Amino acid sequence: MRRRLINSTLAVVLVVIAVFGVSLVIVETRTISHSAQESVDSEALRLISVVESRLLGAERINPRVLAEQVAHNRYALVEIPGRTPIAVGTRPTGSVIRSTAKGEQGEKVTVEESRSAVTREVGRTLMIIGAVALLAIVSAVLLAVRQANKLTSPLTDLAETAERLGSGDPRPRHKRYGVPELDRVADVLDSSAERIARMLTAERRLAADASHQLRTPLTALSMRIEEISVTDDPDTVKEEANIALTQVERLTDVVERLLTNARDPRTGSAVVFDLDEVVKQQIEEWRPAYRGEGRAIVRSGKQGLRAVGTPGAVAQVLAALIENSLMHGGGTVALRTRVTGNQAVIEVTDEGPGVPPDLGARIFERTISGRNSTGIGLAVARDLAEADGGRLELLQQQPAVFALFLSRVARNREEPERPVR
Repeated sequence: MRRRLINSTLAVVLVVIAVFGVSLVIVETRTISHSAQESVDSEALRLISVVESRLLGAERINPRVLAEQVAHNRYALVEIPGRTPIAVGTRPTGSVIRSTAKGEQGEKVTVEESRSAVTREVGRTLMIIGAVALLAIVSAVLLAVRQANKLTSPLTDLAETAERLGSGDPRPRHKRYGVPELDRVADVLDSSAERIARMLTAERRLAADASHQLRTPLTALSMRIEEISVTDDPDTVKEEANIALTQVERLTDVVERLLTNARDPRTGSAVVFDLDEVVKQQIEEWRPAYRGEGRAIVRSGKQGLRAVGTPGAVAQVLAALIENSLMHGGGTVALRTRVTGNQAVIEVTDEGPGVPPDLGARIFERTISGRNSTGIGLAVARDLAEADGGRLELLQQQPAVFALFLSRVARNREEPERPVR
């Protein structure tokens, strides 16, 4: 492209020089020739007037007097009837410029000048025009190179940006070049880079969330399968199988919820559900783990609450809080349900040291953790709560008190579960 720009610019300049240069040479050549002819004509007229005035005054006419009126590079011949012709200067050879003037008494003056002087003047003019044309060509080449660099360098940068996008580096460059068309392409590439970055971030986030959220249900499911494999009691097998099926359903719900949040975190599938059942299910699921650590998990507070939300999502939020207390807390973990205004609240607290003061509100940020953990659980729990219109807060740091706020629905046992729009 650089070579094409230079060649095209140079071709345009050469055409312009050819058209206007040739015309200028022709005009200048004619002008110089006409000027030389007019100068010779003027000298002939001046010389004939001198001759006439001397004839009228009966003065002598000799070569010395006439030589003062003739230029040194010209030849003059004065012819007076009845007298010997008078020649002034050296007569030129070859091509000459000639002018003849006649007086009233029959006298005649001829002035000649060699055309070589005109040729030299034309040559000097051609040299000047050639120098100007050469300067124009050099300037055009330099300008074409500069313009080519101005256009090709941005194209090279844009090609590198596109190649980086294709290789998985979605960082936008935010570089502009002062050319509207190229800046438009750069805008599109930067927008594409930002979209790709968001998509990659969403994929990585989904993978991290799935790894974290599926860990507990899979552990519980494997424990149930182990119970089935070591027992011969049909009733125990049936009971454990039913519990395993419940875990499978929860796994399915977790996966669907993660995919829904990955597509649009604001999309919810809230229904009116019995809060007691979710709390009971979580306590039963986590009691073996707490018993293994020599700790207890209990519940208290108001019962019979109905709330608006997704049961699976609420269960995941509570599981994240209970697991957080198991890993970072101490003593007994208590789940307390209460009512505030038109909201149902589930508080999860323990007897441990609480949240470090330097974390505070940052505890819900991703990768923020007080100990060696992923720092994902509380962030995912907050997103799940907000997706159904609820919220998750840290009410107290020491000891830690987390609270899940959900919209409450007045108790009506005959009211069927229905989606809330």
